[in-house]
Amino acid sequence: MPPRAADAGAGKSGRDPFAGWRPRSLRARQLLAASIGLVAFLFLAGYALDKAFVSTAEQNLRHRLKGYAMSYANKVEFARDGSLIPPELPVDPRFTQPGSGLYAEVRLPNARWGSDSTLGPGMQEVPMLAPLQEVFTGPVPITQVDGSEGSVYRFGLGTVYANRGPDAEFPYSIYVSEDSKVLSSQLRTFRGALWVYLTAAGIFMLLLQVLVLNWSLRPLQRVINELTRVQRGQASRMSERHPRELEPLTESINAFIESERENLDRQRNTLADLAHSLKTPLAVLRSQLDEGIHATALREELDTQLKRMNNLVSYQLARAASSGHALFAAPVPIEANAEEIVRGLEKVYAAKGVICEFEIDPEARFHGEPGDLQELMGNLLENAFKWARSRVLLTATPTRTVGNRRAGLLLAVDDDGPGIAEEDVAHVLQRGVRGDERVHGHGIGLSIVQDLVRGYRGDLQVQRSQELGGARFEVILPQGL
Repeated sequence: MPPRAADAGAGKSGRDPFAGWRPRSLRARQLLAASIGLVAFLFLAGYALDKAFVSTAEQNLRHRLKGYAMSYANKVEFARDGSLIPPELPVDPRFTQPGSGLYAEVRLPNARWGSDSTLGPGMQEVPMLAPLQEVFTGPVPITQVDGSEGSVYRFGLGTVYANRGPDAEFPYSIYVSEDSKVLSSQLRTFRGALWVYLTAAGIFMLLLQVLVLNWSLRPLQRVINELTRVQRGQASRMSERHPRELEPLTESINAFIESERENLDRQRNTLADLAHSLKTPLAVLRSQLDEGIHATALREELDTQLKRMNNLVSYQLARAASSGHALFAAPVPIEANAEEIVRGLEKVYAAKGVICEFEIDPEARFHGEPGDLQELMGNLLENAFKWARSRVLLTATPTRTVGNRRAGLLLAVDDDGPGIAEEDVAHVLQRGVRGDERVHGHGIGLSIVQDLVRGYRGDLQVQRSQELGGARFEVILPQGL
């Protein structure tokens, strides 16, 4: 018991922790993925826009404060004793209002001047700057008029006063500060509008994604509806009009349906052929029993008819087995199988001295069961060896493909025998009830060949050989999916 409990615990711990919340619907998966991507994009876009606006607002604030500092530099004067004479008209009315939030200071080598707006707030001491030096800092803490803590952004400009001659030059620095609440108010206004608009855009994009998703998945829903109709027997196959991305799927489903239908028909035909074949031996035995013949004769007749029935059953089962094939099978090379078959036939027909030549493309492949290929080539080559005078030609080439589909196959066997009259071709290819009822001229084994070719949705043609002058049996297998 303990080992089982440990195994069970290990199995539980090894489960995927996300398996429970993963949506099984493609629509839900795509909508979830698109929603997460959209939210992430809007968040990053909002973050980038916010950073860009903050940088732009700070640059604008710096330029505005620099403009105030340059105006003071152009308007202030100094008395003979070096004291500062402020401008008659303030650069901005807020400089005359105590605690207005806009402050101007002039730092002299041995003195300091401040605008009326600096009366009340506790401002930090500002240092002297070198000529043409500019500084922009903030937020810098200050104490407001009401005693509360605050902060300002400060711009400083270093300059030199030289109106009284080179010997009387002296440096001074101008500082202009603005309450950080102004910039914070701008940022709050922008951020509020930004996220409102981004949220509205996100909702609109989500609704648009739902509409686009429903529109793009409509062909897939149509495939599901058609497949449901096929399952319920309301349709025999799926339609041909589908988007290119779904065509391989629908073609594969149609090929599978046709393959299964052909296999079912083949099984029915095999059972019908077997039943029909067994009627005669059974009828003979019934008549012998009804006539009350001697036991020895009855035993001999029974042995004969049982052997016949055994041969019939073996033949029909072998024929049914050779007709089956996998719909999606691995490629089988042609030349190696052909050489094996030809070596056996050359021994059987050694007295005729028939020579078999190959024209096999290295790219040619048979996509199906190896036994089907051997049965197909074996019957065609045996026919050719039987009726040929001295030469047989085996040709195998891949057929031209469309798109990414698998190449088809052209397999042809020519001989230099008497050939088949054109009016007898239809009889040669006609399907009978039993194999021996279909033998006409070159038709030995053609019933199996024809069933195999039909099973692979191919085409079997019989015509006059242009190269050897005898018969030409040509098998064309279509391109794959």
